[in-house]
Amino acid sequence: MYFSNVEQLRQLGVSDSEVPQLISVRQAGITDETCIELVRIAHMRHQPFTDGQAVAGLINAGVDEKTALELARLNQLGLWAGEALALRLSGLSDQVILAVARRRSAAQPVLSSVKVSALKNAGLSEAQILANINNGASDEEADKIIAERNYAAGGHSFVRERRRHR
Repeated sequence: MYFSNVEQLRQLGVSDSEVPQLISVRQAGITDETCIELVRIAHMRHQPFTDGQAVAGLINAGVDEKTALELARLNQLGLWAGEALALRLSGLSDQVILAVARRRSAAQPVLSSVKVSALKNAGLSEAQILANINNGASDEEADKIIAERNYAAGGHSFVRERRRHR
């Protein structure tokens, strides 16, 4: 980090326990400015910065730095970061992750990350998945969509075997 950025961290009162978190985030490739902003966000909530590993995991999975910062602003890191990581690893974009996080942050009904991934596996496009998230679809509605897709794909027929004659 540049000296001026280290000084900004000192002014924020970074504790010894926060330094390893900052190191892991910095090693993941996050810029100095984003590191400072992550600490600032945590301190504004009167909490230490403890989400370094979560942010580093998201960045290493291909989540954009701006998306990770937005998740921090929405207070959707912590435990939910693992679900966000799973969404990213299932091939979903940052847009989908942020759409779910925004609804969770606003305490609005939202699909679980398992159902979002299941919709992707059922063949829905990213636009269709976003529409379902933004419309507040429930997990039960996702199950119906998945069942309809499977039925349309021919998942409803039975395999009949000939009876063996003795």
